[in-house]
Parts: sequence; C-alpha cells; structure tokens
Amino acid sequence: MEVPVYLFTGFLESGKTTFIQGTLEDKRFNAGERTLLLVCEEGEVEYDPTRFSAPQVFLKTVDDPEELTRDNLTAWLKEHNCRRVVVEYNGMWQLSSLFQNLPKNWVIYQEFLFIDSNTFLNYNANMRSLVVDKLNTCEMVVFNRYTEAVDKLSLHKIVRGTSRRADIAYETPEGEVQFDDIEDPLPFDVNAPVIEIEDEDYALWYRDLAENMDTYDGKTVCFKGRAVRNRQLPADAFVIGREVMTCCVDDITFAGMVAHFSGAIAVKQDEWVTVTATVNMQEHKLYGRRGPVLRVQSLQKSDPPAQPVATFY
Repeated sequence: MEVPVYLFTGFLESGKTTFIQGTLEDKRFNAGERTLLLVCEEGEVEYDPTRFSAPQVFLKTVDDPEELTRDNLTAWLKEHNCRRVVVEYNGMWQLSSLFQNLPKNWVIYQEFLFIDSNTFLNYNANMRSLVVDKLNTCEMVVFNRYTEAVDKLSLHKIVRGTSRRADIAYETPEGEVQFDDIEDPLPFDVNAPVIEIEDEDYALWYRDLAENMDTYDGKTVCFKGRAVRNRQLPADAFVIGREVMTCCVDDITFAGMVAHFSGAIAVKQDEWVTVTATVNMQEHKLYGRRGPVLRVQSLQKSDPPAQPVATFY
C-alpha cells in the first residue's frame, strides 16, 4: 500500500511549523486520517495538537539524521498504524538522509520549501550547498515575511538558477499571498534555424535540454564543448560537453552528450571544439535511457571558454 509523504523543508524559523499547524487544523486535509508527523527541527513555535481538526496525528521527534533509517521509519509508521506522513525537515540536514532511506512504498506527494525573505540572501551566500539541496526537488517555494523592501528579483533569480519548475509565492506578514509572475525567458531562441548557445549559457541550456527533450528533438544547435573519448562508443562517436557547477566545487559534474561525426577519429581527447549539430532524442546505451544524440554537421577546434566550468550565474 502506497504511503503519501508531505515534505516541508526550510531553515530554522522559516515558518514551517506554523504552516503545518494550520494545515493539520484544516478539515479539508486532516479529516481523520492517521498521520505520522516527523519533526526534525524544533524552533520557537511549538505544535498544539489540541487544535488539530482530528486527533489521529502522532508526533515523533527526530534529533539526528542517522535516525532516519528505513527500519525506523517503517517501525514508527507501524507503531501508530498510520496511513500517511508529514515531515518537518531540518534545514541543516541534506535531503539525501531522508530520500535514500524512504521505505519503498513511501512516495513524496508534495514538497514545499519555506524561506524567510529577510534572511534568505545570507543563507544563500554562506550555505549555498544547503540552499541548492532544498531547491533541487521542491515543487513550491514560499517566501514568507515578504515586504516591498525585499528585492523580489534577487529571490527569483536564485530560485531559477537551480530550478525552473518550482512555483514561487511571496507571503506578506499580513498573510497576503502573491504568486511569482516575473517573466523568465531563455537567453537563446529555441525556434531559430540554428540555436546559438553562448559560452555563459551552457549550464542553463543543458538543464533545459534535459527537462524539455521534445522541444529540442530535431533542432539544430551550435555550442562549444570539450570532446571526450569513450570506449563504449564506436569510432565515429565521442562525448561532447562541459563541467557544470550548481552550487560549489564539490558538486561539479561533467554534463555531456553523445555525438556522431564522420571525422570523430581525428578529434583529440579533451580538445575544445565548436559544433553545429542536429539533436535527436533516442534510447542510447551510454545513458541507459532516452537522451540527446547529436549528429554533427560541422566541427571546428576552439579555445576554451573564459570560464571553463559552466554555472547558472
């Protein structure tokens, strides 16, 4: 039987407890379902179970991420015969501590990130890896305590630098909610005869390519990348791409694609080249799934970009 998990993330005093308290007071959400409430962070605001709309909510405090084992999660659910789970997650813990240990039948139904608009820029500057960890998978970002004195565009850009899919909302101290309507056009024209990707836009383009494969199927692109040989590929193929950094040096990964070219055998290992190629989305053994396979029309040797590691900023 599938167990729905409602996950609320954010840093201390970001409003998670207040929102969850209100949610569990709402009869539309809490109509009597037996609910396991995992509290991984205790701030100034405490839960008041007497105000929950139904009494079948069982609170379990988790003090250490090492407690989040599959056996413990299963046992806690079974102890109270619960049918769903609400998690208030500690902002200082990596989400992998939870995701890697979820029982197989536990499914994340919703994931919300709560942020104090007045402290977010400091968190992002000093704990960027933790911010990105929470932005990567959430479906909604709620900036609470928002006032006109806060630079909304700066908040928007940080979110979009990691996620183009998350919805963004701004909640004022009075409880008024404004949904983000800032236009966020791509810095390249996906409908051009040849989609020109500037060096500084590679990371953004690669992510958009991965998230919207059908948009690029059959399109022609031109970009600069580093050629890498792979023994699993035939002589007329290589991998072209760039290292991409999402938040910090520790998370740099090579983001590349399979490319077929009649002159591939002459391409040297780690050589920087500019290619014009047609993108075909198809199953490929190197990906183990469907992905972009480039048919190179032209290739020229190039100098490395001014910033060899691509970023989203």
